[in-house]
Amino acid sequence: MSTRVAAAPVPATRSGLLESARRRPLALAILGLVLVAATLVLGVALGNVSIPITDTVAMLAHRLLGWPVHVTWPQSSETIVFELRLPRVLTAMAVGVALSLAGATYQGLLRNPLADPYVLGTASGAALGAAVALLIPVQLAFLGLGLLQVLAFAGALGAVAVVYRVSRVGGQGSMTAVLLTGYAVGSLLAAGLAMTMYLSGNNLRQIFFYLLGSFAQASWPQLLVALPLICLGSVVIVSRARSLNAMLLGEQTAAHLGLDVRRERLILLGAATLITAASVAVSGLIGFVGLVVPHLVRLVVGPNARTLLPLSAIYGAVFLALADLLARMPGELPVGVVTAIIGAPFFLYLLRRYHAGYEL
Repeated sequence: MSTRVAAAPVPATRSGLLESARRRPLALAILGLVLVAATLVLGVALGNVSIPITDTVAMLAHRLLGWPVHVTWPQSSETIVFELRLPRVLTAMAVGVALSLAGATYQGLLRNPLADPYVLGTASGAALGAAVALLIPVQLAFLGLGLLQVLAFAGALGAVAVVYRVSRVGGQGSMTAVLLTGYAVGSLLAAGLAMTMYLSGNNLRQIFFYLLGSFAQASWPQLLVALPLICLGSVVIVSRARSLNAMLLGEQTAAHLGLDVRRERLILLGAATLITAASVAVSGLIGFVGLVVPHLVRLVVGPNARTLLPLSAIYGAVFLALADLLARMPGELPVGVVTAIIGAPFFLYLLRRYHAGYEL
């Protein structure tokens, strides 16, 4: 007579846990893309003049995908969708992608989750450039951009170039030296901005509006100028995910692993600065996006840049497009106010965890 022994339940294996961990970023990416599509439709449909969701989807499918649909909406609705709201929503998404990727890059290079895209003086340089543009009594346009956007872009790039150049004096050039130089140069530029605001007179309101960020002036020409720069810088950053992972171990360890630390750091800094400058040129200064989104994604999927960067880009687009939608529902608030209301409490939460000695 044989005795049958009941099989004990088999615990989850390590390989099963790893496989589950690998599937989670894919699920989050799919969810994020669904949210991007939903946010795009809502951002285009809602506003001072609401357009039915069904008409919005039909218009987008007809014009963008070429689907044959029966036109039941007035021409004015199509003008609102494609001339006013669609470029605004797409610009908000592009800026959200740029700021989130730049924030994740700076946090990885500095190994500090409290870093944001403006940590090296980008904000101060862009603000000073925009303020100077408002004082110049000449109206110029270049590739669809006004003098304000051009000088803001140049000021952001110039500030980081000065920071990087000064930090390398004496042959140091470490990220600590870059960070400290960034604070010093940013403070100097902030003083110049304060002086410019003092001399601005009637233009002071416009300067404040730029400092708080807005997509009210978004247009197709501006988007078509900024988007290639954002796409180029984003592709460079994502393609350097392996280098960013190595730098998380420390620059000396990364060098022992065969990484050209100085070259990779310069490439990542240059790409992050480029997309940040392109963003502030078309939207003004929008805070907390590059701080909040990468850290939230890191809490879910971990610090691996190969998953952190793409997911940060996706959810950054969703976050900023929703923030802009909230900003224009009551009228026309600066979107930076909305992101500050969301981001400031989160920043305080990070500081509390940091001082408590928890792992960030």
